[in-house]
Amino acid sequence: MTADELGRALEAVLLVAVEPVPPGLLAELLEEPAERVEAACDLLAAHYQADGRGFVLAKIAGGYRFQTHPDLAPYVERFANREVSHRLSTAALETLAIVAYRQPVSRSQICALRGVNVDGVVRLLDQRGYIEAVGRAEGPGQPVLYGTTELFLERLGLDRLDQLPPVEDFLPGPDTLGDLEMGLRGGAGLATDVD
Repeated sequence: MTADELGRALEAVLLVAVEPVPPGLLAELLEEPAERVEAACDLLAAHYQADGRGFVLAKIAGGYRFQTHPDLAPYVERFANREVSHRLSTAALETLAIVAYRQPVSRSQICALRGVNVDGVVRLLDQRGYIEAVGRAEGPGQPVLYGTTELFLERLGLDRLDQLPPVEDFLPGPDTLGDLEMGLRGGAGLATDVD
């Protein structure tokens, strides 16, 4: 198969794919080595980027998929007119972040970190396919351990979990923590003086 034929075949298969297609499956379908398929996908992606297309060939969740260019999200959102019910609540997002960064993690560990009961939120995230049971912990009761799914990676546009930004990027710096501590000490001192 020539390079042009391979590119056209990849476009045809990826155009009808709903979920990301792993390079191994593409190689099997097209009867080509996986390395050649990946190189052809990378070349196609570079061409689309250079041409300024409204779509990209993205490598996410371990496979390739066509998706709209991120710069055009406002137009796509208007067209899709997504309902608010598909959005996740703050509680669900917090729980999902804990699972993503601490996996595998049990419900009780999530509860301890969030300080509230998370049974309903965990059930919702499991039903929507963002998390799944990945095993059981050793010890009393052998609680279910949860981890994120391929759908989670796909929705975030990531290929692997190690592409998540470091959790340290979301924590306040030492200066902010020092100011907060001083404010709390000052507030506690005032409360004692009034009593």
